[in-house]
Amino acid sequence: MSIRDGIFTTVAVTLSGVALAGLLCTDAYSRAAGAEARGVRALSMQMQMQMSCVGDCAIVDERIVELELGRVAR
Repeated sequence: MSIRDGIFTTVAVTLSGVALAGLLCTDAYSRAAGAEARGVRALSMQMQMQMSCVGDCAIVDERIVELELGRVAR
């Protein structure tokens, strides 16, 4: 049984490696990775903005309201 298990394991690992290599070479993987990177960047930028808004929050809030109401040219 151990020889048969070893052969099965070797074939399974080889097929998994080939399938993973095929997935990594597709555009679907690169698009998903790019979307994830953009999401992480947006989240980190949002967190950075929230953390750095110590004394300027009132000004930032007023600017957001002005932009939403369309009072200020973008």
